[in-house]
Amino acid sequence: MRLPAFLDLRRLQGRIVALFLGLLLLVQAGGFMFVRQAIEARVEQQILDRLGSAEYQLRTELKNRAYLDGLRARIASEDKGFIDAVGMARDDDAGRDTLVDALNNQAERAQAQVAAYRSEDFFVGTSEAARQLADAADRLRNQDQSLQLAVGGDSIYQVSSTALKAPGLSGTVLMAWMVTDEALINLKRLSNVDALLAVRHADGRWGLPVSTLEPEQAAKLLLESAPGKLTWRGEALRTRTIALPAAGGTLDALLWASFDEELRPFLRLQRDLLLLTAAGVALFALGAVFTARRVARPIQQLARRAERLGAGDFDTPVHADSGVSEVRELRQAFETMREGIKSREAQVEKLAFWDALTGLPNRAQFVSRLRELLVGTKAGDSSLALLMLNLDRFKPVNDALGRELGDELLRQVALRLSEALPAKALLARLGGDEFAVALPHADAEAAMAQARALLARLETPLRLDDQLVDVGASVGLALAPEQAAEADDLISLAERAMDLAKKRLAGALLFEPEMDARSPASLGLLSELRHALENHELRLFLQPKLDLRGRRIRAAEALVRWQHPTRGMVPPGAFIPFAEQTGFIRQISAWVLQAAAACAAQAAAQGLSLRISVNLSTRDLLDVELPTKLQALVEASGCGAEGLCLEITESAIMDDPKRALETAKALHAAGFKLSIDDFGTGYSSLAYLKQLPVQELKIDQGFVFFMKENEGDRQIVRSIIELAHNLGLAVVAEGIENAETLELLAAWGCDEGQGYHIAKPMPAEALLVQLLSEQNPTQRP
Repeated sequence: MRLPAFLDLRRLQGRIVALFLGLLLLVQAGGFMFVRQAIEARVEQQILDRLGSAEYQLRTELKNRAYLDGLRARIASEDKGFIDAVGMARDDDAGRDTLVDALNNQAERAQAQVAAYRSEDFFVGTSEAARQLADAADRLRNQDQSLQLAVGGDSIYQVSSTALKAPGLSGTVLMAWMVTDEALINLKRLSNVDALLAVRHADGRWGLPVSTLEPEQAAKLLLESAPGKLTWRGEALRTRTIALPAAGGTLDALLWASFDEELRPFLRLQRDLLLLTAAGVALFALGAVFTARRVARPIQQLARRAERLGAGDFDTPVHADSGVSEVRELRQAFETMREGIKSREAQVEKLAFWDALTGLPNRAQFVSRLRELLVGTKAGDSSLALLMLNLDRFKPVNDALGRELGDELLRQVALRLSEALPAKALLARLGGDEFAVALPHADAEAAMAQARALLARLETPLRLDDQLVDVGASVGLALAPEQAAEADDLISLAERAMDLAKKRLAGALLFEPEMDARSPASLGLLSELRHALENHELRLFLQPKLDLRGRRIRAAEALVRWQHPTRGMVPPGAFIPFAEQTGFIRQISAWVLQAAAACAAQAAAQGLSLRISVNLSTRDLLDVELPTKLQALVEASGCGAEGLCLEITESAIMDDPKRALETAKALHAAGFKLSIDDFGTGYSSLAYLKQLPVQELKIDQGFVFFMKENEGDRQIVRSIIELAHNLGLAVVAEGIENAETLELLAAWGCDEGQGYHIAKPMPAEALLVQLLSEQNPTQRP
């Protein structure tokens, strides 16, 4: 299931929301932890302060009680009845019982638990602990303890003794009050601190504790108590242990307060704050999502629009609704780019597919539209006739009257031909003085009649600058699908018929098989080609490419020549077309690739930087095993994929675009540099070029050859260079025949140039020798 955009961290919305929320949660979590630690530290300190205050309050309470107890003991010692009872007790044994009753009476009045009278030779007490407490009181008197605490058995007392003041009598009156939980309960009420008092005997045993807890719980707490911190019955406590001064034993006081109870109000407050924070985070998240969408949505719109631009849609304006100024600026930049690309594409298309001189379709457009017309003929639904027309005596007229009048002549011829053709006919100027006409749904008879009509229309002299000029023409005809089904084959047949018509001065001729002068020889040509491969008769020639910036030769195009044993050096035009028709071109291409790879490896071994370009035929490009074969070839030769550049013609790609694209991508992935050969002659749209993994465009020599004289060709070449550089591609111009063309190309930023003005094709060995000599001028091979 696809996540919403604001939850997908791979998308801009998700990253913005995650960043905002992450920072907020990080700050909130840090603040929460800091506040929690601060609260706990604060509570800890408050409890410690409260325990210290409680200790003071406990001591003060015991001290006040000791003072009051002293007053009570003094009052008892001054009681007349008590004094009389003491006097009687010293006289006889019966008086002793009376003294005990008096002591009990005084103890009851003073709310004491123990009372006693003691002199040097006489002692009377109300309980067994009286003598022990009397001894403790003597020690306390000597120590001057203000708390007056004493241990009697397992119990804790506050004792007070005072001298008996009566004539003839001496001794001390003792009273002891058992310390109960009353003082500790008061302490609990005042400071919310629990307390426990207990006697610790010498053998480690604890006496019965006095506490705010039940006796059993207090006894258990004594056994588990620890200084500082204690967990008791699931609750965290903070404790304070006090050693109180006491006579007759060791007395400890344990004070404690609940840490959890003290912390609980703060935790409730923090919980409330956490809920508020969660609500704030939720609101912040909504705000972050809203902000992220406002930022990301127009960017997504621009991305989709960029994809449409990449697909060749330059007509739809760029829209991206956003209140962010930077996004509006980006949208405006996209719109400016769209308008610029649309304008340049329209200009390039016009220059690339229309003849600037006559306004007619040029060769590129004619071939493309001819292919479209031939689709119907392949299905057998219709027929088509192709007329190739070449002017007679144009060159003498052009040389005699000059370039301007020659151009005017071509314009008038184009006008007359247009007027003589039906609306369904397709007329084009292919270059120079050559025109072509495609007649849909025309058979041989109709095509011949149309050819004669065109010739008749040209019989009338043309007026050029007050001069009448006679211009004739020769027309060759070919039929589809009877004679050829492909555009290039049909054009080739019509051109052969046109050439023969010009030689025979026949006006118009329809192609017939016997017109191919090479037909008799072609019967044995295939076996001769096989023989040539087996006997090493093919030769590798290289035509240098000049780096127009550094003016050095760093690359060359591989060409093949046939060193025939009897015919001598056979040019490629005499056997390459035949090899393409028969499929033998694959064997020749394999030989050229192998020879070029070996040559590149040899150049590298000699320290030369030379990249060799090799043309791939249509059959080569559609061979799915080509990338594997080439990788094996470069590995065996040792030249590396970077030593070769593979040139692909536009027509080869368009024969099967999908399959060709797959092969091109595989070659690119293998590291081979790819170049589009004869660029400008094969596409109806430039958008497909962006899908190809090419690094270089090679401008067709038909545009470069006439640059010096033809403004239209100059505009086409310059536009192609700009377009290629905008796409990140290098540009090679072939067909450079003069210095003016070379300098123009260099000024326009063309990367490499090739042509007879730079160097003619030469044997590969000769080029290596030349480059080695240029690299090492003092060295001679």
